[in-house]
Amino acid sequence: MIAASEIKEGDVLLEIEDIHMYFGKVAALAGVSLKIRNGEIHSVIGPNGAGKTVMMNCINGLYRPQQGNIYYKGQQINHLKPYARAALGISRTFQKVEVFGGMTVLDNIRLGRHIHLKSGIASGSLYAGKTASEEIEHRKFIEEEIIDRLEIEHIRHKPVGMLPYGLQKRVELGRALALEPELLILDEPLAGLNLEEVEDMARFILDVNEEERWKVTCLLVEHDMGVVMDLSHRIFVLNFGYMIVDGTPEEVQNNPEVIKAYLGEEDLYATRK
Repeated sequence: MIAASEIKEGDVLLEIEDIHMYFGKVAALAGVSLKIRNGEIHSVIGPNGAGKTVMMNCINGLYRPQQGNIYYKGQQINHLKPYARAALGISRTFQKVEVFGGMTVLDNIRLGRHIHLKSGIASGSLYAGKTASEEIEHRKFIEEEIIDRLEIEHIRHKPVGMLPYGLQKRVELGRALALEPELLILDEPLAGLNLEEVEDMARFILDVNEEERWKVTCLLVEHDMGVVMDLSHRIFVLNFGYMIVDGTPEEVQNNPEVIKAYLGEEDLYATRK
């Protein structure tokens, strides 16, 4: 496996090679191949049922494809469980918000730090020495780098289940960022948000991708074509399990197969305005 320090901007971080995923006789993914390069926001678009979420589930280990390979920093990860892939630096949010409603915002985000905890059971039970200093360090990171960044300091002690949907989406993003990922999978992060919330979420995604402190590579699944075209370095188009094209926003906008299968003339015009 390639060390994180050896991955340069533009190098292939994640590669999907000819993966097939079947549910009975239905081909959710049929020979899909994709390369995600370090430092990019690479979006995946396609109509409902195209296989977008299935592909995300294959990447983070919820599904195991029947054929093909997935490589992360040069290492084949087909056999790895989701928690092992998280330990490698792959984090995600979900199409439907997956938070612990009875827990506070702060506790939900803290869960994303568990991979970085190094103290054992004995020292943890005493809460002294190395364990205490480690806790302070993680708490500082969460407060300064995530809570403040996502502008949720005013709700950090509130149960997540009592919050509006848009704020729950921020909490889920905060938990994903707490892992300090190299690859962040975002499955429809803008779905169900109002215009102001969409603008805020798009800004957060752009910040963690561009800022030197983070420089997170993002794999974005989204239906908002305006945001996709504005944020993405490259766009991958799926249509019922098959790849149509993988290219720059301009190439995708001008591809006749994409227009026919997904964008349509009216939507294409709207993205160009």
